Amino acid sequence: MKPRLQASLGQNLVMTPQLRQAIRLLQLSAAELELELADAIETNPLLDWAETTIDAGGDEAGAQDSGTGQEVDGSDIQVEAADDWTPGEGESWYERSGPAGGSDEGSAADQVAADDSLQDHLLWQLHLSHLSPRDRSIGATLIEAIEDDGYLREPLDAIIAALAPEIRASEEEIATVLHVIQRFDPVGVGARDLGECLRLQIETLPDDTAGKALAHKLTFSPLQRLAKAGVAGLAGELKLDPGEVEIAVQLLRSLDPRPGSQVGGTDSDTYVAPDVVIWRQKGLWRVALAESMRPRITIHRGYESMIRGASAADASYLRGHLQEARWLLKSLEARGETLLKVAQCLIRQQAGFLEFGDSALRPLTLREVAAEIGMHESTVSRAIARKYARTPRGTLPLRGFFASGVSNDSGGESSSTAIQAMIRQLINAEDPRKPLSDARLAETLKSTGVPVARRTVAKYREAMNIPSSQDRVRIG
Repeated sequence: MKPRLQASLGQNLVMTPQLRQAIRLLQLSAAELELELADAIETNPLLDWAETTIDAGGDEAGAQDSGTGQEVDGSDIQVEAADDWTPGEGESWYERSGPAGGSDEGSAADQVAADDSLQDHLLWQLHLSHLSPRDRSIGATLIEAIEDDGYLREPLDAIIAALAPEIRASEEEIATVLHVIQRFDPVGVGARDLGECLRLQIETLPDDTAGKALAHKLTFSPLQRLAKAGVAGLAGELKLDPGEVEIAVQLLRSLDPRPGSQVGGTDSDTYVAPDVVIWRQKGLWRVALAESMRPRITIHRGYESMIRGASAADASYLRGHLQEARWLLKSLEARGETLLKVAQCLIRQQAGFLEFGDSALRPLTLREVAAEIGMHESTVSRAIARKYARTPRGTLPLRGFFASGVSNDSGGESSSTAIQAMIRQLINAEDPRKPLSDARLAETLKSTGVPVARRTVAKYREAMNIPSSQDRVRIG
């Protein structure tokens, strides 16, 4: 057959640069967005920081009453509120993590400091590295997949799928970026197994470190063999002096097998910038974007006015950057609208949680929220990723408003968080001389209409770091 040209009509979905930018901005945290805006202003002369204005009373929350704040009405939210809370004069949007009064010990507010702290630490280093924007995007996806102990257990082909369709990268390209992340602090993060984790730490040691070469060699062998054979047996297998093997083994034991645990986890003084503010006013729950989430950049009017009198080349250059600036401002506006829409849905669904705490948290999934606001689940997932809400109960992660459910005898569902709160209340009220066993806790919950198995109670108890009944016995 001879080659020929043929015209045809068809429809297909194309992800425009504007849409890609909007999706990328939506999933950024407050800290990442700040870096993104600073980078945009540095590279685009048509962008400039907007002047921050404060009202005459000095109240930073005054902007909420200008149309940004949204009332959320509902029969379950119409309550008398003698203790109405609103952001006070001179208060900062930066809220210390932890409960702000009324929260039970061990509630979701207590976990704010630990949430994503390792990822934030790695992302901060990623933005300081000399990587291209494409490699930074790959690096951010890799960091999202790194677990709290510092290991990357997701296969690289799963990372490739997560990047598509915005970025189509090869396995070699992803491995190259991973190699950079593995050099971040803490050393050994991003390893895919224990041997690689120890090897990464050994490679950073000085060359004259005693036992370095042999310890590096041992990381390529199954480390379980070392525990079984012992130093003497391993020395016999390798035909080396036992003293030399002992030095290498001691070096391996001095390394950290869980490097991710070095960052975060128990720091109660971590501060986060809330993305939205939720407060109660005259019996109504209201929500508004925090000051840090409102666009603080604007188009530089001086350069914009120069376009008409500029030469053809300069005018083309300025028009291109002007279009990019408008796209960015529009994407920021869409980001705020999406975040606000999701937050409104969350406080409608979880008004009881805001009012009474963890015991009133109802089961809620991404699918339910997506269906209510008319968006895709992936959009909701991006909107809540590393986002926080300042509430009367403290600064909480938005993902803390979601919970899985357990069917109860009344035909409804109780959230896993609510069941944990019930277990904690029962344990707090128990006789310390005769603490409740997991089986007894399960029976008590069943009598209240929440049938859960003993192993489920044990799992929830361990998740809350509560010792077993034997370890809780107090005599005297």
